[in-house]
Amino acid sequence: MSSLRTLLPCLLAGLASVASAQTAATKANAAAKATAAPTKDWNAQYVLGPDSQEKANVPKGTVTKFQLEDSKTFPGYARDWAIYVPHQYDGKKEACLMVFQDGMGYIGPKGNWRVSTVFDNLIAEGKMPVTIAVFINPGFAPDKNNPTGKGKDGKPLGKSNRSFEYDSVTDKYVTFLLEEMIPLVEAKGYKISKDPKRRAIAGASSGGICAFNAAWQRPDAFSKVFTTIGSFTNIRGGNKFPEMVLAEPKKDIRVYSQDGTHDLTNQFGSWPEANQKMADAWKAKGYDYQFVMGEGTHDGRHGGMLMPEALKWLWRDVR
Repeated sequence: MSSLRTLLPCLLAGLASVASAQTAATKANAAAKATAAPTKDWNAQYVLGPDSQEKANVPKGTVTKFQLEDSKTFPGYARDWAIYVPHQYDGKKEACLMVFQDGMGYIGPKGNWRVSTVFDNLIAEGKMPVTIAVFINPGFAPDKNNPTGKGKDGKPLGKSNRSFEYDSVTDKYVTFLLEEMIPLVEAKGYKISKDPKRRAIAGASSGGICAFNAAWQRPDAFSKVFTTIGSFTNIRGGNKFPEMVLAEPKKDIRVYSQDGTHDLTNQFGSWPEANQKMADAWKAKGYDYQFVMGEGTHDGRHGGMLMPEALKWLWRDVR
């Protein structure tokens, strides 16, 4: 008993010491977190330039929104879409065409892209041709049991067809453009050039690989590509594109591409590595291309900043 009486105070003192040490460690960790430097915003350095701002005395084009309630190519999926028509288009001459995937994200006067403002400025300055832009969202099927419902994230309930349409390395999506969407534009009375050198296509992320794939599958329909943070990874086989570019004869495609060193790395692959491999393949085959690797993440700010220069470069031989 006497030994227990002797050990008990020692044990209690030891436990108190451990508890005190743990409390001190917890406070130290909390203090370290409080004083730790915030995560760097790698995209803050990318700021829109003057060609992305509205300018006085520059004629403004019009943007008209529509909805496609169903599709023959992708049955059961509706989508929003829109047309930008520059002020200079008078219907006497065929216009050039540029198609944007995830289109509703490109049309606003604010945000990363501001396509209508950029087009207004560059067309007025004679730095790109008179071009009609078509903005197309991916297909979406609302929840049949709650067609107007929204989830906790505020997004509509239902099924998006985006990955199937955009990431698949087939000719299905470009067929949809050529057989459904462009005829819809023409049915509204707009004259669109069929010359592939007068047609461009653009997108970001999965929309970026979609844009290149459309031109790859049908270079007779699209010869100019603007792809940013492109998902040339193994989502639906897009990681095979560098091999395909190297293995097949060079196609008449001009590409402006962008990515960032802090872009995604996940179970599908590394976006920076995949985009670099694409650029290496274009270089090896002698493609007319530009590739800009910045420091950004999977974000549109760098691409938005580059877009005016990308458009000038892509359209440099067309007026």
